[in-house]
Amino acid sequence: GSGAGEFGIPDIEVQLIGDGKVVTKTTSITGFYVFTDLPPGPYVVTVITNTLPITIVHTPTADPDGGSDSTSSLTLTRASFERPDQDFGYPPELHALGNQVWIDFGAGAGYATVVPGRAFSFPADHLPHPGHRIEWWYVTANLKDDAGRDWGLQWTLFRQAMRPGIDTGGWRSHQLWMAHAAITTPDGHRHAQRFARGGIGQAGVRLENGGFAAWLDDWSLTASGAEMLPGRLRFTVGEARIDMRLHSDRPYVLQGENGYSRKSAQGQASYYYSQPHIAVSGSIVLDGRPIHLTGRGWLDREWSSQPLAGNQQGWDWFSLHLADGHALMLYRLRHADGAHWLSGSWIAPDGSARTLSADEIELRVLDTRRVPTPTADDPAATRDLPLSWHVRLPRLNREWSVRALIDDQWLGGRFPYWEGVVRVEGGGGGVGFMELTGYE
Repeated sequence: GSGAGEFGIPDIEVQLIGDGKVVTKTTSITGFYVFTDLPPGPYVVTVITNTLPITIVHTPTADPDGGSDSTSSLTLTRASFERPDQDFGYPPELHALGNQVWIDFGAGAGYATVVPGRAFSFPADHLPHPGHRIEWWYVTANLKDDAGRDWGLQWTLFRQAMRPGIDTGGWRSHQLWMAHAAITTPDGHRHAQRFARGGIGQAGVRLENGGFAAWLDDWSLTASGAEMLPGRLRFTVGEARIDMRLHSDRPYVLQGENGYSRKSAQGQASYYYSQPHIAVSGSIVLDGRPIHLTGRGWLDREWSSQPLAGNQQGWDWFSLHLADGHALMLYRLRHADGAHWLSGSWIAPDGSARTLSADEIELRVLDTRRVPTPTADDPAATRDLPLSWHVRLPRLNREWSVRALIDDQWLGGRFPYWEGVVRVEGGGGGVGFMELTGYE
């Protein structure tokens, strides 16, 4: 659409997703479109960028959006909409009034910011937030086979915008995708990684025929409805084929301050929500033999536009399933001066959660061990990693020891880190996952 004083572009396809439907409209001769008869709720509206004209001749007028619109005639090419330094009178802001929804489109001046007070909406927030620079869909599971042996799996899909502004799609897309996958078996650890460019159907997250789909090649997390759960997770690691069913009837946990998760005193933050209570069942076909597995899973969704602060070296992150039905998420962002940033959440069996502040968390390394950490540049590399921890929540009078199931759970891909299955000892025990980054 176009506001007063702005020119409209006709014949552009605009798509609305929400309330279990996908609706496409085409802009009028004045650039106007509208979606009507919508019930209250969250909606995602996107421009089908390959319907933009190749060339647009524009004689601008005063810009009601307050941007730095040009004062002379312009001839715009489709590529112009990728420019982050020009405002053509189309700010990338979603507008709503009553039961009508429309969107102005154009190149933004930068990535979207993360601010407190955002209202989360599901299932809309399961889909991408392309205005932000980085985003991921993350699943882990602690599993047992019929013999009672421990297994684990991890699958993460990452999206990264290489520059701000509208994504034109196709081969010009500036969205990149990466996926990591790993399994921990009674015989060891295996991992894999994949990369894809956006805009050509090789990877993405969207609704397909009303069902949620997140995929890169043939790795996927899919559901029959717009919610991610119940869902099905399928991927491969080498010759191993993983096929798991995921189910939860608990509410999502909004981490931090109602989903606003602070990462430093300098302003770093993300939007972050989790589902820590997932029932998982399925099979891994390993060496040609199907192995039935059941257990508990954890799903994280997070997006932001900010890297770590300059004085932060990496993080230590824990997601723990405790034997009494509680779940615990903790992270420590390590600062060079030793004044680390701590946060977490204590989650009841019914899904209700309490945010934990830094003074409610005690993390202490019990044991550091040298483990193989091969990378493409140095296949013989090793590192000293903290693989045993003491965790204490003094106000809740709870404490545990957390230890890696096996030392070698290193993911030596393009962005190497340690992530794997842990055992929880004391306080009734439990299982979980731990992630360690930034160790040299």
